[in-house]
Amino acid sequence: MIETDRPSPEAFLRQAAQEGRGRLKVFLGAAPGVGKTWEMLTGGRQKREAGVDVVIGVVETHGRRETGALVEGQEIIPRREVDHQGHSLREMDIDAILERRPQLVLVDELAHTNAPGSRHPKRYQDVEELLDAGIDVYSTLNIQHVESLNDVVASFTRVRVRETVPDSILENAEIEVVDIPPDELIERLREGKVYIPQEATRALTHFFSKSNLTALRELALRRAAQAVDAQMLDHVRSHALAGSFAVGERIVVAVSELPVATELVRAGKRLADALKAPWSAVHIETRRSHSMSDEDRRQLADTLALASRLGASTATVPAASVVEGLHAFARDARATQIVIGKSARSWWFEMRHGSVVDQLVRTIDDVAVHVLPGEPDARTARRSGIGAAGRWGEPADYLWSLAMVAAITALGRLLRAALDLGNIALLYLIPVMFAAASFGLRAGLFAGLASSLAYNFFFLPPTGTLTVNNPENVVSILVLLGVAVVTSQFAARVRAQADLAQSSARQNAALASFSRQLTIAPDQDALMHAICAEVGRLLDVRAVLLLPSPDGPMLRAAVPPEDRLEQIERAAAQWAIDNDQPAGRGSSTLTASDWLFHPLRTTRGVLGVLGLTRDDAREPVRSDQVPLLMSLLDQASIALDRMELEEASLRARQIDERDRLRSALLSSVSHDLRTPLTTILSAAQEMQRQPSPGLAETIEAEARRLNRFVSNLLDMVRVEAGALPMKVEATDLFDAAASAAHDARASLAGHEVKVDIPSNVPLVRVDPVLLHHCLINLLDNAGRYADPGTPILIRGQRTSDAILLSVIDEGPGIAPGNEKRVFETFTRLEGSDRAKHGTGLGLAIVKGFAEAMGLAVEAGNNAQPHGARFTIQIPEALIIAPMSDKEIP
Repeated sequence: MIETDRPSPEAFLRQAAQEGRGRLKVFLGAAPGVGKTWEMLTGGRQKREAGVDVVIGVVETHGRRETGALVEGQEIIPRREVDHQGHSLREMDIDAILERRPQLVLVDELAHTNAPGSRHPKRYQDVEELLDAGIDVYSTLNIQHVESLNDVVASFTRVRVRETVPDSILENAEIEVVDIPPDELIERLREGKVYIPQEATRALTHFFSKSNLTALRELALRRAAQAVDAQMLDHVRSHALAGSFAVGERIVVAVSELPVATELVRAGKRLADALKAPWSAVHIETRRSHSMSDEDRRQLADTLALASRLGASTATVPAASVVEGLHAFARDARATQIVIGKSARSWWFEMRHGSVVDQLVRTIDDVAVHVLPGEPDARTARRSGIGAAGRWGEPADYLWSLAMVAAITALGRLLRAALDLGNIALLYLIPVMFAAASFGLRAGLFAGLASSLAYNFFFLPPTGTLTVNNPENVVSILVLLGVAVVTSQFAARVRAQADLAQSSARQNAALASFSRQLTIAPDQDALMHAICAEVGRLLDVRAVLLLPSPDGPMLRAAVPPEDRLEQIERAAAQWAIDNDQPAGRGSSTLTASDWLFHPLRTTRGVLGVLGLTRDDAREPVRSDQVPLLMSLLDQASIALDRMELEEASLRARQIDERDRLRSALLSSVSHDLRTPLTTILSAAQEMQRQPSPGLAETIEAEARRLNRFVSNLLDMVRVEAGALPMKVEATDLFDAAASAAHDARASLAGHEVKVDIPSNVPLVRVDPVLLHHCLINLLDNAGRYADPGTPILIRGQRTSDAILLSVIDEGPGIAPGNEKRVFETFTRLEGSDRAKHGTGLGLAIVKGFAEAMGLAVEAGNNAQPHGARFTIQIPEALIIAPMSDKEIP
């Protein structure tokens, strides 16, 4: 057995992607109090003593004296202050760390959620940015914060943590398990070394029970072993190292079309559960697979479906022989154990064909082989006769082979005078190779026998008989027949391998096309239609997709369009959803249905069912299409699950955004309504005691302020609802700017407004009312943030493809990175006077009105003089070209 190991491109690329990145080391614990932070600080101190530049990004000592002592003497990057709802929160200053650029930074509590307004919502995202910058990171994590284990931990602790870290963070991290026995941790808890006494008493009766800690400890050790195993596999695959290299067990179950294969699958599942190991079920597709009956193919498909339901990954691998295929798959999967069945074969069958189990045991190294005996049954006993009948091929194959022999015989007769008998014998290898390569081994052997007989009859003396006078000619016939047999064997094997490769290439191309169509689907409806269309095209069937609902399965997509399904079809679809098994025509349940329904299953359960049928009386899926169908179902399930998760994430973000807007609105209303109302009430009460024109002006100004605030709210509602009535007219930008400056004079008190719009700037097609509102809000914004006494400039300029209308102030400008944020609803920039005035609606309204008219708006800083610049861009399509002198009437 020649191994052809080569570096895995995928593993090599994953390792190459880590070049230049920092390295992450995670101190993983089963629970709080095991000493993760202490170990991290100790490791950091040792690195510092070894000459490494180490800083502390964030460390939580929780008042523990031993931990605090390790912090002393180490460089700490000061945290930044974040103001949130009147409270000052302290978060890790990632910008200060990037500017400092240490070799190693210590970051405690990897699953921590950052305060609102931070660059990243989660601390692990901060760590990712540090790693991308080439900085090594030490961090800490409890096992219950790993995303994939969140549900498992909640099932026995009855506590669900909300702060989780994706499993991908641990894939490339070095993991050190910080572990102490449960009894010791409980004792530390009682001594107050983990929580304060009141909290410790409650924790002991809930989360910190001995059974919970033991289970968490096992989860932490197992997750660390999985990470080490995955990293080791990447290393050996990228370096093409031979061997299993198993940190954990990996099991492969070899299945076939025999009924005993279901017992192998269940035995593999029991073995995997006992060893807590991942497992795969694989079928090796050889040339004899093409002669399997429909019943055999259905049995094989049911066996692979059973393995998938039991949690195995399934695969069908083409190979020249079962042993070679198992070798290749086990080598690629780095299997440590193989489960295989030994069929009950006669001694005559094994003498002719050999034993797969015996060959596997003799040739495979470093892998344990579990052999389960198979029970002989009627199907097994009859298999050799049935299969042989089907493998003899078509009569036309032998006629073509005989015709080729006749043609070579005729050619030999013509060349008899020019060639000796040895060369003529070589000519007969041509029909042998043609027959074996085109029609298979048996046709090649038939051509070899016919060639030897023709050679004897037509060319060996005495010609015209099958008698051989010269003993040397007997040797020639035997050599010709032997060469014909060997040549037939090789040619037939090459043909079988070519057929398998072609079949595999067709299936891979179909799966790649299917995956590509699913990837480009923009939404769930388009995805479901693409699934039905591609499955229908690849399998030549009609397809429907139904999703579960309280009222029964709901038809969501059909190709060709299907208006309704009968009651029996809906019952079959519901049964497939409820039982996670196929139902309908061609299955074992509700066969009266014209449709066959397959469940689309993921780790979250059955997402829906895919229904298949044909217009004729045939079964929906041919037996040779079953492996392709299973792969299509797996890809469709993954794509549908991904789309549902994306939509759920979008809905969650929308809910968060609504909550943020509601909070911002309440905050804005409480400030921007209360202040003018308080002024109005005070002025009105003062006027009752002593009337004064100044008080009346104050009331009028504050009332106008209230009116502007309410108008902004109404405008924002119209923008978000898309209900802006527009009346487009030819508008002069100079007049529009002058009118806006006049109406905004109250908010521009103390500032000189300059309008710099050349007279040759043409008219534009816009809604003058909406443009007026845009300029009013931009001028109001400039009046609030410009330095006192500085001028405000309205500038217009013509470019090659647009007109730029800008409002420029001389103030502090816009902090880098906030150019787009300033247009968000209720956004007021923190850390400046801008946070103390305004509702955060004005610029959002400008953006909404501008986009409604087909304009663009952007923010930036002006170079000279320094200040903020807000520019409305009017595209060429909305510019009215000026008339030439010849066009003036």
